Amino acid sequence: MTGCWRQRWQPVAVCGRAGRPWRAWAAASNNAGMGNVAGEHRADEDRVDESVRARPAGGLLPIIAHYTGYRQRGVGPARHRGLPSPFLTLIFTLDDPLMLARHPDPRQPPGTYQTLAAGLHTSPALVVHQGSQSGVQVGLSPLGARLLLGLPAGELTDTGLEAADLLGPVAGEIQDQMRAAPGWPERFGVLDRALLGRLAAADRCPEISAEVRFAWRRLLHTGGSVAISGLAAQSGWSDRHLRAAFRAQIGLTPKAAARVIGFHRARRLLQQRTQGPEQPVLASLAAECGYYDQAHLARDFRSLAGCPPRRWLAEEFRNVQAEPLAMLKGSVA
Repeated sequence: MTGCWRQRWQPVAVCGRAGRPWRAWAAASNNAGMGNVAGEHRADEDRVDESVRARPAGGLLPIIAHYTGYRQRGVGPARHRGLPSPFLTLIFTLDDPLMLARHPDPRQPPGTYQTLAAGLHTSPALVVHQGSQSGVQVGLSPLGARLLLGLPAGELTDTGLEAADLLGPVAGEIQDQMRAAPGWPERFGVLDRALLGRLAAADRCPEISAEVRFAWRRLLHTGGSVAISGLAAQSGWSDRHLRAAFRAQIGLTPKAAARVIGFHRARRLLQQRTQGPEQPVLASLAAECGYYDQAHLARDFRSLAGCPPRRWLAEEFRNVQAEPLAMLKGSVA
C-alpha cells in the first residue's frame, strides 16, 4: 500500500476465491467499473459465495484503507493463510465465528472469535472453516490504532484477541446492526457511523510522534525500499531511538516493517499478474519490488508466507487451472 487513499466507494475488483477472512493480509485488487461497491457473487440453491470491497467514509480514510465483506455457504472446508501486511485487522463475523487454527505467535493457542482485533506480524496466521463463513473485515492503519482501539499498535504485535475486549459494547452493537442490514452497502454504513462516532470521541492527544509518522509514511511511499539508516537521519533521530519508538507505536521495527511492506507489494503484484494474460516472471517481479534477486524474493516468501510463491498461488487459487500455475516463469517450488 502506498498510502494514497482512493475516494469513498471507488470500485475495486476482488481477485481469487471470494470470501476469505483476514483479506487485508491476502487480497489483491484492481480498478474496475462495477458500480459503487465492487465484488463477486456466485450462488445456487445450496451455495453462496460473495466478496465485496469498499472504501470507508471520508473522515475515516486517513486511518482505514478498506472494508471487505465476505459470505460463503455450501462450499467445501478450507484453510487460508493470513499473510503479513501493513494493516491491523478488525473482523466482525455475521454468522459462524472465525476459527484461527494458528496465530502468528505460535505461543498463542488456537481459538474462535466473534470479533477479532489483530496486530502487525511477520509470520502467517491460519484461518479455517468447515464450509461456511461470513463477516466484514476492516483494514486499519497502525497510525489509527490508539484512536479507534484505545492502545498503540505495538501492544497488538503478533496477537489476536476479541475486538470486544478493546471496543466494549460497541463491537456487539456493530454486529447486531450489520446482521439486521439488508445488504453490503448498509453493513458498511453501519461501520462508517460506529467508527466515525468512536473517532469523534477519541482522546486527541498526539498518539504517534511526528518522527514515527514520517518514517512510516516514507516506508509506505517507497514500498519498503528506503535505507533504514537514511530514514533515521531524515527523521532527525538516531537509529536506536527511532527503532525503539517505531516498534512501540507501530508494532514492528523499521527494518521489519520495510520487509513486510515490500513483501505485501510483491505478493499483490504476483496475485494480479497471475490472473493476467501473461504469466509473471519472478526475477522481473523481484527486481521491480526492490529485492536483490529472485532467490531473495523466494526466501522472503517462505519466511513471511510460510511457503514458496508457487505453493501459495496453488492454495489461494484452487479454482485456477493447474497448468497456468505450473507455467509460472522462474517459480521456486
